[in-house]
Amino acid sequence: MKGRIPDHIVEAVLSRVNIVEVISEFIPLKRAGRNFRALCPFHQEKTPSFMVSTDKQIYHCFGCGAGGNVFNFLMQFERIEFPEAVEALAKKAGVVIPENLSFGAKEPSGITVQLQKASEAAASFYENNLSTPVGTHAREYLLKRGIPQEAIKTFKIGFAAEKWDALINHLRSKGVSLSLMEKAGLVVPKEGGGYYDRFRNRIIFPIFDVKARAIGFGARVLDTSLPKYINSPETPLYIKGKNLYGLWLSKDAIRDLDAAVVVEGYLDFISAFQAGVRNVVASSGTALTAEQARLIKRYTHNVVMVYDGDASGQIATIRALDIFVEEDMQVRVVSLPQGYDPDLFIRKNGIARFQALIADAQPLFDYKMSVLKSRYNSDDIEGKEKICSEMLPTIQKFRRPVVKSEYFKKLAQELKVKEEALLQEAGLFHAAGKEYLRATSTSLGTQKSIHPIEKFLIKLMLEEDTIIAELKDKLEPDDFQDERTAKIVALMFDCVAQGKGIEPSKLLTHLGDTESTRLLCESTFLPDISGEKRDKILTDCVQRLKAKKLSCKRQRLQEEIKDAQESGDEERLHTLIAELDELIKTR
Repeated sequence: MKGRIPDHIVEAVLSRVNIVEVISEFIPLKRAGRNFRALCPFHQEKTPSFMVSTDKQIYHCFGCGAGGNVFNFLMQFERIEFPEAVEALAKKAGVVIPENLSFGAKEPSGITVQLQKASEAAASFYENNLSTPVGTHAREYLLKRGIPQEAIKTFKIGFAAEKWDALINHLRSKGVSLSLMEKAGLVVPKEGGGYYDRFRNRIIFPIFDVKARAIGFGARVLDTSLPKYINSPETPLYIKGKNLYGLWLSKDAIRDLDAAVVVEGYLDFISAFQAGVRNVVASSGTALTAEQARLIKRYTHNVVMVYDGDASGQIATIRALDIFVEEDMQVRVVSLPQGYDPDLFIRKNGIARFQALIADAQPLFDYKMSVLKSRYNSDDIEGKEKICSEMLPTIQKFRRPVVKSEYFKKLAQELKVKEEALLQEAGLFHAAGKEYLRATSTSLGTQKSIHPIEKFLIKLMLEEDTIIAELKDKLEPDDFQDERTAKIVALMFDCVAQGKGIEPSKLLTHLGDTESTRLLCESTFLPDISGEKRDKILTDCVQRLKAKKLSCKRQRLQEEIKDAQESGDEERLHTLIAELDELIKTR
């Protein structure tokens, strides 16, 4: 990234594009009064609940909660980042972004372009090799592995001949320098000078990015010699831990099915994909990384792990589980029989049985517990301690306190120990125990719907700048109980103070989080309020909001007074009682 796209350019794009026209290019919209309606493209539904406002230039789905401005739609539908969405729409609207600020959507330049061309040329060379007499043995091997010619073409599989300079000579004839080949990871320098081909006498699996551009290679032997696989080194184009093999083919199916099946190797992916499991990706034989999890998260929050059934496969799966939990994704696990990988299982048992295993995949907790119970005796004290030492860190990674609480209960039941003991083991009991329980209670509160008063006030503020100015004299952002509402109100107060407009589509570019975006969009689509009722509703909402704030503060003080009494903290107790008395007088 060379620079940040300034607000004035973002606003210029928003003012020149019409959200209805943009969304109509992807899904059919039907007029519904002043708005437009459609079946939501982000979840399955039979009755249209996806609304688009021409006046406000935003969209909102009352089914799944998706919402935002035209940038948000393009980001969610095309699975791209904000800068790419801005540049794509800027081009459409005729807005010029200075070159020193441009990034994301445009073609790479300089050395990146040259590396890309070298990799593409190498991929074509290997692919052509496989169809020549030199690739006969490799073709026969692939056919024996159940990979027909059609699949070879789909995955652009190739072959590197048993020569030291075959690729070097080919690329030099295309004008590619040796130094560029080295930067692309295609050749290896000799000790005494010169270079030789990195891949020789191996089947080549080109690795493509999500835009179907060759960025690296995996190379497999045709016999039992070691190493079985050689992969491209990391280059400016290819960072192994940030890419997933096959995603360029499966991303649409992953989005449509709202689930990704994650396997380990190239052949695992190919066997599953060509047999009909189109929402599959491979981690390319590496331990799954947080970057790979986030890449999947662009398309779905639901994952099914299908790694090898041996001990190393179990270890890799358990490590990956924690990564998905940290990314707040839902993960289930398929337990393959000992000695099987997905490729072998499909060839031996057929795709129907493989799909049945996916359908019956175990929840994260159940899988990890079954693995740990197979290693340790859960009936003796030492075994319980070892299981706890591995389960508790995973439970701690869940973001929602309510979910943590439920898993603590489940683990206590599984091990037949007291839940309080697990909380103490996790460092959440005694002094921190009350904070944990209070956090759980708070989390439960935030999961509930936001009070209609707060939504109506946002609706009214979005209608007229004068209402914002009026409310600014009567309310503070922290008068709102929900932090998302407070964030939106603070933003509107700030915009008005700076003389900026409060158009919903522009406000959304400053919010930055999904929940606040959803709230603003939902509030915008509330029923209109007539002028006669507006003043009365506005006054009533302000009074109720302040009363609610005082009530919550009183309840908090009463809880703190009780804690102070239990702990015997007399000084703090007197201070809290005085504060409560003052609050009662104010009310």
